[in-house]
Amino acid sequence: MLKVVEERDWSQDGQVSPDLDELVREGARRMLLVALDVEVAVYLERYRGVRDERGHALVVRNGRARPRKVTVGAGTLEVAAPRVDDRREGERFTSRILPPYMRRSPKVEETLPVLYLRGLSTGDFRPALKGLLGEEASGLSSANISRLIGVWEAEWEAWRGRSLEDVDYVYVWVDGIHVNVRLGEQDRLCLLVMIGVRPDGTKDLIAVEDGYRESTESWAALLRDLKRRGMRAPELAVGDGALGFWAAVRDVWPETREQRDWVHVIGNVLDKLPKRLQGRAKELLHEIMYAPTREEAEEGMERFEAEYGPKYPKGVESLRRHEDRLLTFFDFPAEHWRHIRTSNPIESSFSTVRLRQRVTKGPGSRKRGLLMAYKLLRMAGERWRRLNGANLLPLVRAGVQFNNGEQIEREDTHQKVAA
Repeated sequence: MLKVVEERDWSQDGQVSPDLDELVREGARRMLLVALDVEVAVYLERYRGVRDERGHALVVRNGRARPRKVTVGAGTLEVAAPRVDDRREGERFTSRILPPYMRRSPKVEETLPVLYLRGLSTGDFRPALKGLLGEEASGLSSANISRLIGVWEAEWEAWRGRSLEDVDYVYVWVDGIHVNVRLGEQDRLCLLVMIGVRPDGTKDLIAVEDGYRESTESWAALLRDLKRRGMRAPELAVGDGALGFWAAVRDVWPETREQRDWVHVIGNVLDKLPKRLQGRAKELLHEIMYAPTREEAEEGMERFEAEYGPKYPKGVESLRRHEDRLLTFFDFPAEHWRHIRTSNPIESSFSTVRLRQRVTKGPGSRKRGLLMAYKLLRMAGERWRRLNGANLLPLVRAGVQFNNGEQIEREDTHQKVAA
């Protein structure tokens, strides 16, 4: 079994880093290491039955070489290549991908980012390998490429079936993302994505699953599976009001409170107003969104309705439709408001997935599309920032009440202190 190389990501605070070269360098490094492991595994399998007179294997893995730097067009990669101890007379293993003394290779620098980007969803490595290794890419034949992809698929399958009994999520962000991986004339992949925050403030990718048009049935199946694997109901869920998720969560976790995504709401409202009025309307909506108290937010809604209601009732209706669920965040710590007013952790992270879509040329598959999203989101997750005010999350989980972002002191607490 191959060991999957540890990943890192190049997003910060849920935002994609502007340094795309850094992302490509890390992608090239990770894919190169996995490709080298596959090449060695194939070599070992070929000579598995070769033994000496005492029955000892003559071709075995021998750890990794000392890290060395390989300069490519994207930058310099530090790589610790796997080693093979080949004790057959006159024979020696030499990597065709990364020969022992290679320090600089124009072919590697041109094709490894493509190898990384294209391989996850299409499995079409041949053009990249032709440029990298020439016509004789025997270490990574089509069959071996499928084996490499299998490593990622096995990781994803294990992850999606993992137990959730030992983890806890106070808040979750949810969204349904349509991915333009070509699956047919009309069929597009819809990804159901959930990200959660633990009581220590760290964020996790909880689920990436295939869903049919974000339907209630698809979300309900996902939530029931999470519950079956031991996940407790979160205190708050954040997402777009159009999701089938909300009907599903009321059925599976009725105690979970709901917060509508302000970014989606503002976009929906502005779409129903003339462009000449959208600037002013956006300012008013932001005043409501960033109001310091629920009372001031409600007053802002009244002003918005008075100004735009007579001529643009549909815009006001979009704002008022989920009014209570737009203002749920006031019942949670003020330090958390910037995190729970929107589903930004998902939206910003998926900018990497949407970037990835532009290099998917051939027909894809639902499984490969899910795998692509899973890998990129896991990468993003390793650099998600902790929530502000993480010390308050255990209080939220314990049922401590907040009003306009401030903790409500209970009378029995004062009595205990006085005693």
